[in-house]
Amino acid sequence: MVKDNSWSDRIFNIFNGLIMAVLVIITIYPFWYSVIGSFNEGLDYARGGVFLWTRKFTWANYSALFSDTALIRSFGITFSRTVIGTITHVIFTALFAYAFSRKNLKFKGLYSTLGLMSMYLSGGLIPYFILINALGLYNNFLVFIIPTLFSFWNVILFRSYFAELPEALIESAKIDGAGEYKIFFRIIMPLSKPVIAAISLFTAVGHWNSYYDAMVFTLGDHLQTVQLYILKLIQSTEAALLLANMSGSIGAAQSTVTTSTLQLAAMVAASLPIMLVYPFVQKFFIKGMLIGSVKG
Repeated sequence: MVKDNSWSDRIFNIFNGLIMAVLVIITIYPFWYSVIGSFNEGLDYARGGVFLWTRKFTWANYSALFSDTALIRSFGITFSRTVIGTITHVIFTALFAYAFSRKNLKFKGLYSTLGLMSMYLSGGLIPYFILINALGLYNNFLVFIIPTLFSFWNVILFRSYFAELPEALIESAKIDGAGEYKIFFRIIMPLSKPVIAAISLFTAVGHWNSYYDAMVFTLGDHLQTVQLYILKLIQSTEAALLLANMSGSIGAAQSTVTTSTLQLAAMVAASLPIMLVYPFVQKFFIKGMLIGSVKG
């Protein structure tokens, strides 16, 4: 009987490993395909057959891409909104969640009802556009920041974590004369690194990948995000125009760049920064995602 269990475990482990390997390949290969295509000469790439490794290596695609000032400006807008939007969202949401976790908060049931309603109900795009315009946020950088300050789902995550902190910490701080803001910034926030890391990563990825708000609530290219830039590069003839405009600046290398390889280079360049950040927050991120999963 023990032998049968041993063989069944081995068979399960083998099949489990194979399935996981297939899933990993399916997940990673699209990005790998974009990477090798972005480093391949465009005319050679157009012949096909570039699947696992570059056939004719070149930096020309990235040289052409980063010679466009519009892309540099788009990266600046995206980086700015990601940093500012993530920091303000975490602080604002955590402040609300801390107050929401206090037992002496009045009208807590009303706030909970309104928060849950905001998660499932929406006024629609047209009323939202009218509101944005009435607040003076249309074609304003703050349109990326103010509407994203609050998320009730993240309030729930913060509150679940705050509820696990010992109440004695807050009581002892109050005895020592600390006010609510001092307790929040000097005690609660330093102890909340896991949940802060998890929510910060989700928020940062959302800001970095966002393009719809820039497309709807801005006019012109001065507030264009990098994802909107890539969308235009893929869905229009802007890649061909970009190549035509840069023909004089990259000289002979122009013959190695095509619209397809330029689009791949843009996608890789936009994806890489957020991928480089994840390993630094992975430890806290995993711990933060387990909030509330185990109750003592």
